[in-house]
Amino acid sequence: MNLILLFESDFIASDTVIINDRRFHHIKQFHQPTQGQQLKVGILNGDIGRGTVTSLSEHSITLEIHLDNEAPPPLALTLLLALPRPKMLKRTLQTITSMGVKKIYLINSYKVDKSYWSTPALQDHSLREQLLLGLEQAGDTYLPEIHLRKRFKPFVEDELPELAAQSRALIAHPYNASNCPAAENIKTTLAIGPEGGFIPYEVEKMQAAGFSAVHIGPRILRVENAVPVLLAKLFPI
Repeated sequence: MNLILLFESDFIASDTVIINDRRFHHIKQFHQPTQGQQLKVGILNGDIGRGTVTSLSEHSITLEIHLDNEAPPPLALTLLLALPRPKMLKRTLQTITSMGVKKIYLINSYKVDKSYWSTPALQDHSLREQLLLGLEQAGDTYLPEIHLRKRFKPFVEDELPELAAQSRALIAHPYNASNCPAAENIKTTLAIGPEGGFIPYEVEKMQAAGFSAVHIGPRILRVENAVPVLLAKLFPI
């Protein structure tokens, strides 16, 4: 936890918070705080600053808050991700969030197991937990948006052209594809397939919507590894 995220419910005054949940136990174990010590804090969807320890007990910590910095800038990216298996989804969401992605579409694909869509990992509280962990890791505060799209064809035909309009629209695909373009901080829409990749029909549908197929070399990576590699290649992170 490189940043202690604060919520409106933590505040007992305009500049004072009390923390008594998992964040408190993390602070106690890893920061070993003492009175007067300063910790890096940020309010969810707001600014970043310092929290000075004013009181510490067995069950809670009280901080005086001073916020004076903005959160890191987001990536100019809309990410379309074929729904991974649940364990990989959790890790991947944390990675995506920590790298600054703010708009995520979890989409269906022929190779996405139907059972994945009924996993508890897609419940709102579970998704939020992974996003918060990613923000804490990166020292960010702005929560990404997640959209679920269970039907591939209607999404690609009805939503995707407008969604990707006036952006660098790319689909990660290892076959009959161009080299991944150089890093550039421009509006981008990126589609990443499931384990085994998009099937030819899906690639063709996305190309019809204006997407270009790109690859990152001869090696085939797992989704959780391909995501950070692609983001690092496409943006000057």
